[in-house]
Amino acid sequence: MKKITFLIFSIILFSCSEKPVPEPDTLLDEKVMVDILFDTAILQASESYLPDKLTENNVRIKNYIYTKYSIDSTTYYQNQRYYASDSRKYRDMHKEVLERIDQLKAETDTLIKHEGVKGGLLKEKKLTKTLETKE
Repeated sequence: MKKITFLIFSIILFSCSEKPVPEPDTLLDEKVMVDILFDTAILQASESYLPDKLTENNVRIKNYIYTKYSIDSTTYYQNQRYYASDSRKYRDMHKEVLERIDQLKAETDTLIKHEGVKGGLLKEKKLTKTLETKE
């Protein structure tokens, strides 16, 4: 019984260690990792929405990330595991990514709305000129 108690206590003690995942050989700054997560989210959304566009332009998401941030797959996955091991920090990083996506969406919606009004005004002017010349 003492051996079983000791075994369970040891498992609990080691499973609750501060850093269960070792620090990567090349640790990326948290800000850089947020940028990587953001770019990945945007590219994955693009791939879902317009799957042929990335293929037409010969863009592979992982290769794009590796090239843009001058990292290799090992560095990427080690950092991914390292940051994911701290659930609070990782959640905060994803919140920041979502905030940036919302901000980008708001900017895009504003541009579309502005261009839509502008485009509509241009169409109105062309229609007015066309009607005036017919009279």
